[in-house]
Amino acid sequence: MKGFHVKGFRAAGVHCGVKKVRKDLAVIVSDVPCVAAGLFTTNRVKAPSVLFSSRRVASGSARGVVVNSGNANVSTGGFGRHVVERMAAATEKAVGAEPGEVLVCQTGVIGVAPPLEKIEAGIERAAARLAPSGLVAAAEAMRTTDAFSKTALLRGGIGGVEVTVAGIAKGAGMISPRMATMLAFFLTDARLSPPALRRALKAAVSASFNRIVVDGDQSTNDTVLAFANGLAGGPLLTAGCAAFAEFVEALSSVARELALMIVRDGEGATKVVTVDVRGAATDGEAEKAARKLACSPLVKTAFFGCDPNWGRFMAALGDSGARFDPDEVDLYYNGVQVVRRGLDAGAGKEAARALREDTVEVIVELGAGGGSYRLWTCDLTDEYVRINSSYRS
Repeated sequence: MKGFHVKGFRAAGVHCGVKKVRKDLAVIVSDVPCVAAGLFTTNRVKAPSVLFSSRRVASGSARGVVVNSGNANVSTGGFGRHVVERMAAATEKAVGAEPGEVLVCQTGVIGVAPPLEKIEAGIERAAARLAPSGLVAAAEAMRTTDAFSKTALLRGGIGGVEVTVAGIAKGAGMISPRMATMLAFFLTDARLSPPALRRALKAAVSASFNRIVVDGDQSTNDTVLAFANGLAGGPLLTAGCAAFAEFVEALSSVARELALMIVRDGEGATKVVTVDVRGAATDGEAEKAARKLACSPLVKTAFFGCDPNWGRFMAALGDSGARFDPDEVDLYYNGVQVVRRGLDAGAGKEAARALREDTVEVIVELGAGGGSYRLWTCDLTDEYVRINSSYRS
């Protein structure tokens, strides 16, 4: 992809043998030390790479990350922890970084010991191929069941200088908010303080990856990392300044683009669905309702079958924990009203046609107040079952 690079960053993606054929190992590194920030899975079962990287990134600085796909390195005991430490050390040596400057991410099958010798050999090969244009190959090497690589980039003036924000991500299944099951890395040449980058990343993830659902399951390896090397120059961006707000919007824009790619690539998905709940008692109540709809297998299979069975929506809303009067509910599919004041609006045929689109917007009006919440999901298909019934075989 022409022009997909960020000043001072180099990357590479190679095949090392964790997977049978496709690229499965990536290295991303900055030529200079970076301000760094990270957000990680809230699953109680955490990969050693998550525990390792969360400790390291707490310092607010790093040079880069090494990631393998095809093996999550979870529930692998002391050997799994050893693998992570060896991956970091091998990468630091190969790229000339100081001890403690490289983070580690892993994704793939759980419960299988990683092939350490193959991974270390792959790190050497990747380090030899590092290039500013290597982010595309790195994104490819992160994939597991993904149908396509996920990349996004934005360039624009921030604080009087041109700043680049690039992102790469993987994710297609085990996608549920807080955080979505995924890996995502953001690279920028903006100058930020560590607290400012942490705040910006948290805001961007809250508006993007924490608002997507594929199947409601959460992984053990979810990680989002951001690296800012400051090579764009310009003023130091700190929380509260006008230029910082511009940076947060840029980062959030790239994050939303990647998040929607993950939904579009949901395992077996044929539709991207926006769930927009309005008129709730509070924003929190709206979120409860939206998440229940986005995670309901009955609702999601109705999308797949283009079935305008609004009763499934009413039942899910009633089980969401949100407070509302069922007699005040209005429901729309792509602008077609199917429920009016809690009753059938008589638009079944029009609604069925609306659901045949590959993008569907569901608007729910609860009539209980001014709260609202929006998130994105996809349909649930027989292909999802096929993929996940044979993941290890």
